[in-house]
Amino acid sequence: MNALLLGFAFGLMTQTEPVRMQSLTGNIEKIEAFESKILGNKRPVHVYLPPQYKTEPTRRFKVVVMHDGQNCFNGATSYVPNQEWRADEAAEGLIGAGLIEPIIIVAVDNMGAERADEFLPIRVSFRGTRAGGKADLYTQMICDELLPMIDKKYRTRTSPADRLVVGSSFGGVISLHIGLNRPEVFGNIGVVSPSLWVGEGRQVRDVEALPKKLPLKIWTDMGTGEGAELVTALGRLGKAFESKGWVPGKDLAVYIDHGAKHNEAAWAIRFPALLQYFFGR
Repeated sequence: MNALLLGFAFGLMTQTEPVRMQSLTGNIEKIEAFESKILGNKRPVHVYLPPQYKTEPTRRFKVVVMHDGQNCFNGATSYVPNQEWRADEAAEGLIGAGLIEPIIIVAVDNMGAERADEFLPIRVSFRGTRAGGKADLYTQMICDELLPMIDKKYRTRTSPADRLVVGSSFGGVISLHIGLNRPEVFGNIGVVSPSLWVGEGRQVRDVEALPKKLPLKIWTDMGTGEGAELVTALGRLGKAFESKGWVPGKDLAVYIDHGAKHNEAAWAIRFPALLQYFFGR
């Protein structure tokens, strides 16, 4: 009996979540409860400030807005324990090496169970329920509530060419949605491992339906470990952009990451290249 109890206890121990480790790098401020009247909720927002923010007190900086803020900077808060984008480490290293210009990164937490509702433009079946349909409201929150607050609180540059919005998976879907619908706010979009199955190719059709090319610089990517169908769909998305006048290597990057899977570890590897694409010197 003692051996059985010991074995049961050991089994419980081996199934427990690993110890979460704090992994913040650089100067990161936290806004505990940013309130959105549009969405009727509050959420944390994390703001990475480059070293030059203190040393150059009159300088203004370009802004990156990232979704799923829990996963961007800190393994202690990430969805998968200790697996995060390492956005702060990437920015610190690239800025320190002089490879990109100093930037501010604004990481906006998702709302957990409401994430799919806010990120998807249409209702879809997801994990046994129906979700989506609030992407327009979330877009309004980012563009009309969050950014004005950030611009007031921090020394930001505010032209569309000075702003980038980035997200992965459903966050890639909402980043594309924001770019296509609010190009007067964001002139750069990072569409990372987008869930192109949503709406059975709706994202491709949205680009194909554009009456003309928009003033956007675009990065989109996929790992081959995410499945051949998604890689093929990303190719169609790239071709849709090209058909509207975007030029690969100039204002369009379609990046295939061979062997990469659908997780923060893969996105952390690609993120420095994405930053260099938009902000490289």
